[in-house]
Amino acid sequence: MNLRRALGVVLAAVLVAAAGACRPADEGIRTVEIGLRYSRFTPSAITVEEGETVRFVLRNEDPIHHEFILGDAEVQRIHEVGEEPHHARPGEASVPAGGTAVTTYRFGEAGTLLFGCHLPGHWSYGMRGTVRIG
Repeated sequence: MNLRRALGVVLAAVLVAAAGACRPADEGIRTVEIGLRYSRFTPSAITVEEGETVRFVLRNEDPIHHEFILGDAEVQRIHEVGEEPHHARPGEASVPAGGTAVTTYRFGEAGTLLFGCHLPGHWSYGMRGTVRIG
């Protein structure tokens, strides 16, 4: 009887450990995949909730480098005129030709943010998109 009870306790412990191992490490973070092809973002319009955290997986199918800069109009202006060096900060990523990059961003209050690529000529060519928060 004691052996059966001990086996039951061990089995319960294994099941609890397995259940914990199966939980996503980033519970509560939504993943949004964005394709970069022909110097365009797909999708180019995204909707998120206030306070939501999103992991952007950026897949560059072009044979040239791109970047992903997320922010308001002023952030986009600063990057477009070259006044801001690129940093590894939330919402910003360099995406190598044929490569993948990831950045995570926590959105604030309702409104609209922009994302775009500011390598020479890319923004003016139309390599940009919007995020509606609300």
